[in-house]
Amino acid sequence: MPSHSVLDPQQTHYRHELLQAGLDLLDQGLTVIDGSLHIVAWNKAFLRLLDFPEDMAFVGASFESFMRYNAERGEYGPGDVEELVAERMRLARSFAPHYTERDRPGGQILAVRGEPLPHNGFVTLYTDITASRRYEQQIQQQNAELENRVAQRTNELQTTNQRLVVADEANQSITTALRRSEENLRLITDSVPALIGYFDHLGIYRYVNKGYADWFGYAKEEVLGRSVREVVGDEVYTDISHHVQQALQGHRVSYEYAMRQAGGRVVYARSELVPELNVHGVVVGCFALSVNITDLKNAQAALVHAQKMEAVGQLTGGLAHDFNNLLTVVIGNLVSLHERYPDAPDIGEYVVPALKASRRGASLIKRLLTFARKQPLTLQAVNIEELVNETLILLKRILPAHIMVTTTSLAEPLYAMTDSQQLENAVLNLALNARDAMPDGGTLAIRAVRIYLDSAQVADFDVTPGCYVALSVSDTGTGMDAATQARASEPFFTTKRFGSGSGLGLSMVYGFAKQSGGGIRIQSALGEGCVVTLVLPCTSDDLEPEVMLRAQHRPGRPGAERPLVLLVEDDPDVRRVIRLQLVGLGYPVIEADHAADALLLLASVPTVGILISDMVMPGGMDGRALCLAARQRAPQVKALLISGYSDGHAALPESAMLPPLLKKPFTDVELQHALDSLLT
Repeated sequence: MPSHSVLDPQQTHYRHELLQAGLDLLDQGLTVIDGSLHIVAWNKAFLRLLDFPEDMAFVGASFESFMRYNAERGEYGPGDVEELVAERMRLARSFAPHYTERDRPGGQILAVRGEPLPHNGFVTLYTDITASRRYEQQIQQQNAELENRVAQRTNELQTTNQRLVVADEANQSITTALRRSEENLRLITDSVPALIGYFDHLGIYRYVNKGYADWFGYAKEEVLGRSVREVVGDEVYTDISHHVQQALQGHRVSYEYAMRQAGGRVVYARSELVPELNVHGVVVGCFALSVNITDLKNAQAALVHAQKMEAVGQLTGGLAHDFNNLLTVVIGNLVSLHERYPDAPDIGEYVVPALKASRRGASLIKRLLTFARKQPLTLQAVNIEELVNETLILLKRILPAHIMVTTTSLAEPLYAMTDSQQLENAVLNLALNARDAMPDGGTLAIRAVRIYLDSAQVADFDVTPGCYVALSVSDTGTGMDAATQARASEPFFTTKRFGSGSGLGLSMVYGFAKQSGGGIRIQSALGEGCVVTLVLPCTSDDLEPEVMLRAQHRPGRPGAERPLVLLVEDDPDVRRVIRLQLVGLGYPVIEADHAADALLLLASVPTVGILISDMVMPGGMDGRALCLAARQRAPQVKALLISGYSDGHAALPESAMLPPLLKKPFTDVELQHALDSLLT
């Protein structure tokens, strides 16, 4: 028989303590119940979790005692204690697996799990799941709250989405309206008669309207992204750069500038730069607002020029009378000296040049009076082609060989209503100016064409719209800068060295053009030559200019039948010269030095047939008043006015019937012609 070892009781007790110590280390409560429902094993966690006294637990303690203890302290709820215990004992005897969660009075939650053992009995685990259940509740609560919030947010999003749909439709309408408004605003800014632009703090254009782009010769898209210097050009930028820098430093500035556009036309603008500041006061860009003031500048220049012309006219008019009286004396005495000694070689050598110079002086005075619009023009239909051809013959004699003269044949006959002699002088003046601008040679071109100036073009010439003959003289010379061009037609302004020019050439051309009802335009740039265009009213009348045929009368023989002449002149030297001319023509002469004596002589000498009176005389009665008084007292007397200068008969009414006027200085032939016309 195999032998069986018998456990030592002491070892058994040791093992039991060891097992019990291990069970007590568990966090979970543990009980082992045998088939008769008595405790076999337990741990301290069981007693602690269910709050049982320690002395209740011992090997063999009935399971019922624990049920009764709980029922009595109300852990199973209200009801009869015996019934509550009996119900739980009945369930225990079934030895079936079970799981339940108990809520203890202190809020503690215990999970009770029982599993049957072989041969009946069961082992039960007690687990404190209070924290776990609270976490689960929190999670459930949070999940519920989250779901609630999600549902609420979903509703809000759906509502917002609906609103966005409505808003999107509204935004589309607003966008369409804004786009239409922007287009209207762009149309307005492009239509206003102003130049509007914007450049950033680096001087780069970010916006311009059509007027601004057109002003500088660009399309709007070509300006954007360019610098101010690129757009306005180096010449203009040199003038305005300091204004731009001031504006970019935060200062509002205003200024004017001139610019030469393509084709050579000089235009003017008045600009204002308004800086744009951000919230920190830093300049982020500038608005440029400009206005085209070319017409205003031209009008101002025309006014200033007219005032200067008026001043020169007054100066010329004041000098003309005295100067022509001097020339009358000089020419008259030179003619008499030459006639008295026609064969003396010394007399001819000195007198003839002096006589020519004196007559040139008289011609200069007439030109000055014409320039100052104090001498009326002889307007007639002038054949432009013939005049240009005649002028070319003269130019070929006075222009150096290294200047080539060209002209273009006219496609049609052109006639301008003007004074042919003054027009010829104007062309000569322009040609001589062109010659001086080409010291090293070049090309001088004369062109003529019929043009029609509309309301947009007349500002260049300061004329009214209509048909004109445009006569241009161009050269390939040194040209003029803008400042010189602006003053080119001012009286006495010249860039030539002293003694080489009077500064009256272009001024006379300007005065002649305005007096003819036309205008003048100068187009030039340094190094690019100059084009001066003269416009004169054109006419379809192709009648040949009237030719004044003056009969060459010989002086009358002494003793011939001539009416007695009463000569009234306050200057004794002039009076002497005219008396000699009259006597040489065969007229008997009596003299007076002022109007009062002349009236006495008319009253006392009834044989007076002709009254010749100077226009300007001292004593309060001038020549015009004297002639009117003589007509009343002696209506049979013929009257002739003479003057070194006259502003015409405009000061008296048309009904005054003033006598004809003969300008000083005059030759004996001109005097004879005037007297013959008077007596016929």
